[in-house]
Amino acid sequence: MPSSTSPDQGDDLEACVLRFSDLDLKNTSLINPSSCLKAELNGSTKKKYSFAKKKAFALFVKTKEVPAKRNFECKEKWWKCCQQSFTDQTSIHRHVATQHADEIYEQTASILKQLGAALSTSKSLMSVDQKNPGKECLMHSHEMSAWLPDISCFSPDELISGQGSDEGEVLLYYCYCDLEDPQWMCAWQTALCQHLHLTGKVRVATEGINGTVGGSKLASRLYMEVMLSCPLFKDYLCKDDFKTSKGGAHCFPELRVGVFEEIVPMGISPSKISYKKPGIHLSPGEFHKEVEKFLSQANQEQRDTILLDCRNFYESKIGRFQGCLAPDIRKFSYFPSYVDKNLELFREKRVLMYCTGGIRCERGSAYLKAKGVCKEVFQLKGGIHKYLEEFPDGFYKGKLFVFDERYALAYNSDVVSECSYCGSQWDQYKLCSTPQCRQLVLTCPACQGQGFTACCVTCQDKGSRKASGSTQDSFKEECECTARRPRIPRELSQQLYLPGSPEPGPAVGEDGPWLV
Repeated sequence: MPSSTSPDQGDDLEACVLRFSDLDLKNTSLINPSSCLKAELNGSTKKKYSFAKKKAFALFVKTKEVPAKRNFECKEKWWKCCQQSFTDQTSIHRHVATQHADEIYEQTASILKQLGAALSTSKSLMSVDQKNPGKECLMHSHEMSAWLPDISCFSPDELISGQGSDEGEVLLYYCYCDLEDPQWMCAWQTALCQHLHLTGKVRVATEGINGTVGGSKLASRLYMEVMLSCPLFKDYLCKDDFKTSKGGAHCFPELRVGVFEEIVPMGISPSKISYKKPGIHLSPGEFHKEVEKFLSQANQEQRDTILLDCRNFYESKIGRFQGCLAPDIRKFSYFPSYVDKNLELFREKRVLMYCTGGIRCERGSAYLKAKGVCKEVFQLKGGIHKYLEEFPDGFYKGKLFVFDERYALAYNSDVVSECSYCGSQWDQYKLCSTPQCRQLVLTCPACQGQGFTACCVTCQDKGSRKASGSTQDSFKEECECTARRPRIPRELSQQLYLPGSPEPGPAVGEDGPWLV
């Protein structure tokens, strides 16, 4: 983010920023813009110009730096600009100084203008109560590099070290808020994550942002600080909205940032079902008490409450709340159809909803409420992540499925699922061994040793045929474990989760990677 301090303070800064408060950042027609701009400054403000230009130059060079590879074995920096590669700092500096003087001028002017806007905002706040001045300041300044954190006090080793599972970290968060320019947010998030050597997935839409990023603890801390200080999220995001777990950049194959209609793919336009009309949020402690009360009701048929798991079947398979109703759906985009097909199940019921981090419940509860059949709809704030931080030995049993290369997090020693081949207790997922198949399989070490590594007999046979030299087939949606499952199940009555449910089928690449 733009630095809140500068080499000097007081009237000099005010004179500088007010003098250039009306700069036209789109004017690049000056023959020697840098000299013209500096010539207009008097002696007391030239230091401010020098400071702004150095910052602009450093940030521009930083955007040309090529991120280190995932294994981080190569510590040498290199840069790429104008289809050229530069292996030493002197050469990239010379190139930028000679070939990109206009861009440096624009960014220098932008930084001065941002300082002016910040000062103007600060003065206005002293006399007038403005709704969100910080947001206007940001939206009027779309210079990407100016909103990257200052990492000059850290060595590259500090940012990329600690990427192992014991020292690195994965950060999970979402924020529902109106974003007027998701494309700019997407570009900024890309630059920010590359700046901090973070990998992962960030999903941006006009309704907000949803992210899961991994890197060193220092990098994740800097990322969180930047997000919390961003004016666009000031009134919506707090430190408690971030969930952390052991991991790092190695948990994700790459960085993926994109703009979508929804930050979690329910398949219904936010204009029809808005995040602004969700269920009642319950803290982990409040939710714990409600589940305790729910489980204490002896007669299950007369219960007025449904404990609803909003996740996909392969998630609830390895971990879930006791007594929950876990829909046998493969994707969250099937959830609305599931509700429609089972409306009588929810009629006049109190519904306690939960998901991994809370984001699916925001839209899912809004959809259920819109149907007008439930007595009340509640949701677990912060999801299972936050609940397990407070109640690791509570009513949630088993592993917590996550959408990265770890597959699951363990908070307790309970194993609630079994090997799909021999039935012994087992809850560690692997991808089906057949190439191109993206389905998940629970197969214990003993069965793996016998060659049972595919998700089903059909897929195992395909793998054998491919190994023998047959032509490559498309395996998506063709496995027995998917074909035998109805797309939208019909619940004949309120059913508790049965351990013998069909084995999980796909899907790390469907809607999964973006869910929190």
